[in-house]
Order: sequence, then C-alpha cells, then structure tokens
Amino acid sequence: MSRRDKKAPVKKAATKKKETLHKGMEIILKDIVIGDTLGTGTFSRVRIARHKGGGKYLALKILKKSEIIRLKQVDHIMSEKAILQAINHPMIITLYGTSQDDLNLYMYMEFVSGGELFSHLRRAGRFTNDTGKFFAGSIVLALQHLHALDIVYRDLKPENLLLDEFGYLKITDFGFAKKVEDRTWTLCGTPEYLAPEIIQSKGHGKAVDWWALGILIYEMLAGYPPFYDENPFGIYQKILAGKIEFPRHFDVHAKDLIKKLLTADRSKRLGNLKGGAEDVKKHKWYRNFAFKDLMDAELPAPVNPDVKGEGDTHNFDQYDDSVEDGTTAPIDVAQCKKYFDAF
Repeated sequence: MSRRDKKAPVKKAATKKKETLHKGMEIILKDIVIGDTLGTGTFSRVRIARHKGGGKYLALKILKKSEIIRLKQVDHIMSEKAILQAINHPMIITLYGTSQDDLNLYMYMEFVSGGELFSHLRRAGRFTNDTGKFFAGSIVLALQHLHALDIVYRDLKPENLLLDEFGYLKITDFGFAKKVEDRTWTLCGTPEYLAPEIIQSKGHGKAVDWWALGILIYEMLAGYPPFYDENPFGIYQKILAGKIEFPRHFDVHAKDLIKKLLTADRSKRLGNLKGGAEDVKKHKWYRNFAFKDLMDAELPAPVNPDVKGEGDTHNFDQYDDSVEDGTTAPIDVAQCKKYFDAF
C-alpha cells in the first residue's frame, strides 16, 4: 500500500488547509493563539501556535533580542532567516514569515507533528537497512537542493530531523547553516558529526554535510555513532584516526557508501565529487530506489508516527511553561532597532 493510498483523505485535507498559510505571507503576533512549548534553546523557545485566520497550526520560534545581542548571535539569526526564506523544498521546514516587537523576534514556521527522528531511533534501538535508506534518501534530496544554493547546513543529526504526520522527514534548525561559495572557518556543529577538516581548522565547505550523512547512516543502522567517547576531545581523536568498526549485520553496500562518505580527503569524498549528490544517488545501496517517488511522497514511509490530529504535540517532550517570553528585562530599543531593523 502506498503512502498516498494509505493517507489520501488526510493528505488532501492538509493540502487544502495549507492555503491559509504560505511562504512570504505577513503574520503578526495578534493573529495567532500561542500554546505549549515544543522545544527550548539558549535564547529561544519554540511553541505550538494556531493562526486565527483559518485555524492552521504552526511552530512559533520566539527569540530574545537581549540574549541574541549578549551572545553575539545577531549575524547568525539574520543569516538563518535569509536562508530559510531562500529555501523551498518538501524535506526542509517551511518558514512562513517573521515579525518582532521591542523584546523578541518571532519566526512563524511549519508545525511538524511526528516528533524528532532521534526519538523514533532511540525507541527502535536501530533502524532496518530499508528504513535507514528511506530517511537518508530524504537527506540526499535536501542537501542537493541546499548545495545548489551554496548553502552548507552544518548541523545534521537525528535531533534536527522531524517526521510529519505521514512519516516523511523534514530538516529543521538552520542556526548553523551558512551561504558558502568556497570555504568558511567557523567551528560549529555536534562533536560526533564533525568532519576532520572542521576539527583541523582547514576551512570547510559543502563536503562537511556529506561526511555528516555518513555518520547519520551509520547511527541509524547501528543505533550509535561510529566515533564516540565520553568527552569531545576523545571524539575528535577518533574522527582524525578514522578507524570505523561495523556491526556484523550491516548491509555490504551500506558499509561501502558509509566508507566513501567518511573519507577524510574531501577531494575524494562521495557527494563532493564532480557528480555531486547524483553520485550518492547512483551508489549500489540505492540501486532501484525511486528517488522521484520519494520526492513526490509516493513511497510508503517506514515509520508511522502516532498523530491524533492537527495540533497534536504528544510526540514532543513536555516542558515546564515559561512566562519569560514576554517579561525579559528592559533593553535599549534604539540599539535593537539598529541590529534587527531588517528582520
């Protein structure tokens, strides 16, 4: 049974409702009803919200201006907004619009109700070969789109991958993403997923995303990443040593693809060669895999999230409520206007 056969009525209803929210539309805070917290960050909180003009649910990212300035993250936030505005892809979260007031920035984003891939992976222990192939295929398509726009994602990990109500994957959290035509030197990312060139401060580009894909495929199929230690320095040492031990159950073609993605020499790393993402799609692990059907949402998803209806948040962790979003200490409004005028 295909995904469309299984979910057709739900999918058609969802498609029709999405007309009430679209990319680039003007949304202001008084247009929405704010609900429970879905996640928190250093200077942000994500809440579920409902748009009054049609009842569509969305994810509202609330960012404190005072903390963004204090932590010197203004450029990152402005870059994140610009990058999300430039992207239009079914495997990447949609940013509908933004607004601000004296205290906060607001990003109105697509609500994805199936929870983090991380949670589904931990529950399963490890994924089957076909399940890993399905989700990795979604990442390949997304990276192909991002890299065509000279955008390096730089934070691929199961915690940043969400499943929609149909079990299809969407990449979220573009805080580390950057438009890079050649190389950049910023050290950022999650230790287990860092490519050697980031650790060695050699300057890095799109190749780091293909390295991270190799780590992700390994973690999905094994249940743990290939390079692990109790502290980051130990992880970095293992990454630079480059020794990978594969569990016996690994598919031979999966092993080969992982080795070619986890190639320390980025000039020889699959995905970073002349053929780009097409080289990954043509690998033997993906023999007879229907990438077009995946893009068109015609393949049956291997994980079927328990979603009880629009606005269902039970697939996310529960957080204590916070009243801080609107009660941040007074800040210099003129200074904030200078920093965030273009937001």
